[in-house]
Amino acid sequence: MATLVSFHAHPDDEAIPTGGVLAKAADAGHRVVIVFATRGEHGEVDEGFLDEGEALWQRREQECLRAAEVLGAGRVEFLGFVDSGMMGTPENDAPGSFWQADVDEAAKRLAAILEEEQADVLTVYDANGVYGHPDHIQIHRVGVRAAEMAGTGRVYEATMNRDDVLRGMNEARVAGMEMEGGLDPDAMDDFGVREAQITTAVDVTDYLDRKRAAMAAHASQISESSFFLAMPPEYFARAFGTEWFIRRGAPAGIHEHGLLDELD
Repeated sequence: MATLVSFHAHPDDEAIPTGGVLAKAADAGHRVVIVFATRGEHGEVDEGFLDEGEALWQRREQECLRAAEVLGAGRVEFLGFVDSGMMGTPENDAPGSFWQADVDEAAKRLAAILEEEQADVLTVYDANGVYGHPDHIQIHRVGVRAAEMAGTGRVYEATMNRDDVLRGMNEARVAGMEMEGGLDPDAMDDFGVREAQITTAVDVTDYLDRKRAAMAAHASQISESSFFLAMPPEYFARAFGTEWFIRRGAPAGIHEHGLLDELD
């Protein structure tokens, strides 16, 4: 069977844009490997959530291991960089931050895993990191370079379908649903990509329970009262039932519905 390596910036990133395809691949008998650039050291956490003396990165590492088990991943690795914080914050410039990493040096760490696993498929993020987070942008740069180094020929950029998000938001408004903490429809120009740029739309409806459980495993970052998990089931399915990708080197336009279909 095939090996799928999924490269992410922080624990919890694996669950939101790719949790469904990871669970689907694992259930089909493929090997799933999740690689994190950082341990999410600079995420936000509610006061009193952590145990005395516990660092956030320690909790997030345990959370991602639980989520990986839910999704069926066979291996989890960390490249050892430090969370760079949001764009424009002092953490961007800190020594050891992923944003400051030399792309080739960081790519060598990932390429070694790709070679060891003889990876057939790698997932990264789109060129803007889906929404402009520095570590997500760096995932794209480092992941693409690592695939070149390792000779991994099939690379998918996880993204969001901006047009579909706007359609879903309009449907929610028409239905009279309002949820705090959601996206601003007037500030979407840098979120995801237009539908015409997408090559691959994967229906993960059958894996939504696992995807939601993986998100919930990251309780330090995604509480049960969060925008994501507070959605009624039908709205959660509408928002997260399809995962979107751009296959590098493929013509634009949705014409694929799986990452591993030709490898099954």
